[in-house]
Amino acid sequence: MKTARLYSFGDIRIEDMPVPSPGPGEALMKTMASGICSGDLMPWYIEKKAPLVLGHEPSGVIVRTGSGVEDFFAEGDRVSVHHHAPCMDRENCPFCKKGQFVHCSTWKSSSLIPGGISEYILIPAVNLMHDTLKLPEPLSFEDGVLVEPLGCVLKGLRRAGLPAKNAISVFVIGLGVMGILHILALKAFGVKGENIIGADTVPFRLEKALRLGAGRVVDVSREDPVQAVKKITGGQMADLVIAGPNSVRAMHTALETAGPGGKVVLFTPAKPGEVLSIDPNDIYFREVSLIPSYSTGPEDTRAALAMINGGHVRADMVVTHRFPIGETQEAYRLAARAADSLKVLISF
Repeated sequence: MKTARLYSFGDIRIEDMPVPSPGPGEALMKTMASGICSGDLMPWYIEKKAPLVLGHEPSGVIVRTGSGVEDFFAEGDRVSVHHHAPCMDRENCPFCKKGQFVHCSTWKSSSLIPGGISEYILIPAVNLMHDTLKLPEPLSFEDGVLVEPLGCVLKGLRRAGLPAKNAISVFVIGLGVMGILHILALKAFGVKGENIIGADTVPFRLEKALRLGAGRVVDVSREDPVQAVKKITGGQMADLVIAGPNSVRAMHTALETAGPGGKVVLFTPAKPGEVLSIDPNDIYFREVSLIPSYSTGPEDTRAALAMINGGHVRADMVVTHRFPIGETQEAYRLAARAADSLKVLISF
């Protein structure tokens, strides 16, 4: 089988590996689509794991199962599979008990074999049982690719208190695919488009945000985002700010655009060596909350699948490019350019 292995950000090689055989509790999936994650486009983040088979947003068809699986999954099942899964031992695992799945040691150590951009994937038992989801028949494999990234979005919004009954204003900084997924999720939660503001520098993404529900957008290459949000909100600023880009600068902008009692979701880590300096009195007297949100777990992937199945988010809204596995390097180059693209897929 063919796999896409990264040695450095500019060195992705297509290599052959034997097709793995599932053992007890495991399953073999034939990959049909695999997404390129925006997190994997951060060289400092992905290269520290090299060499590795890329990809962690796959969907496909189960083609072989090990013993003990037949009551849950069968050959022919169409599935979306998460690359990490917690132990779900709510009696003995302190993190699973609290629903803090990303801190579970099993979640941290689990992974798909050999990775998402591979013609076949071995799904380990813990992943299969705790975070592999069957795709309802109307959904495509490309829809299935969105389960994990949308799950990350829903986790951050949940940590910020959404869905909320009261009307809120939201400022989404960064309108790549994750920013657009935030806008779609906010609309699904009942936030009015007129209360959603997006910011980016790429015209294609600014226009896409408007088409998919944002009421206003700010081109930060032309406007100061703080002054723009102040003007749009009549001086109230935003109740919720999503800091998407991996930079301290974006985080500072998020803090400055949050209004009194507002919340700031740190959706992406900063670059290594960057330090976020905060005036504690500023956030204290304004009562601004900082909410980091890392990855996702079983509760949010299930909520994501339900949102996709409900038609609030679909692949045809965000998928802009598809490449065969042999062109994975070019797919990553395109996605990293952050120009006229949103979700880039490897299609099998």
